[in-house]
Amino acid sequence: MQTVLYARVSTADQTIAHQRKQAEAAGFRIDAVVADEGVSGVSTVLAERPQGRRLFDMLRAGDVLVVRWVDRLGRNYQDVTETIREFMRRGVIVRTVINAMTFDGATSDPVRMAVRDALIGFMAATAQAQAEATKEAQRAGIDHAKGREDAYLGRKPSYSAGQLADVVAGLDRGDAVAAIAKATGLSRQTVYRVRDNRVEAEAALARWAA
Repeated sequence: MQTVLYARVSTADQTIAHQRKQAEAAGFRIDAVVADEGVSGVSTVLAERPQGRRLFDMLRAGDVLVVRWVDRLGRNYQDVTETIREFMRRGVIVRTVINAMTFDGATSDPVRMAVRDALIGFMAATAQAQAEATKEAQRAGIDHAKGREDAYLGRKPSYSAGQLADVVAGLDRGDAVAAIAKATGLSRQTVYRVRDNRVEAEAALARWAA
């Protein structure tokens, strides 16, 4: 049996090394790392990514697939739910670093199966909702900047796109502000600002990137 970390890196603010460090800090002993760089989780399903295809070839029953969160597998509800269920059918255990979730096909109890499947669906839906909200905010920010040559950009955000994504994920899970600040390295005030006006936080990043 082996424990494989799958890392997806889509922006310069994310790194494979950081995702591995997070996994090891959570107690995982990683035997191998499989990673896709510069790949969108929205437009490219796992099975169509170069290294994503490799996962389906290398993982066997009893193996453990570790991901930072389900959004590394994808940001499309249908793709993520089908991917996790396919791995479970093959006897692969899927575990997340964030929230320490475990998904496997071991149980045959219908109630536990229903709870497990509902949780998978909720997490997959959250990943897609986050992606859609970020895309809309970025579009609004870019349109605003393009429409005014002297557009005021405002204060440069103190967070990266990767940090913002982690803050949003934590807020959506109901994590405490203090815990999110510690995990992301941001101040509590910054986390509060994102919580109180998420769209503006995402638009600010888009304005400075435009």
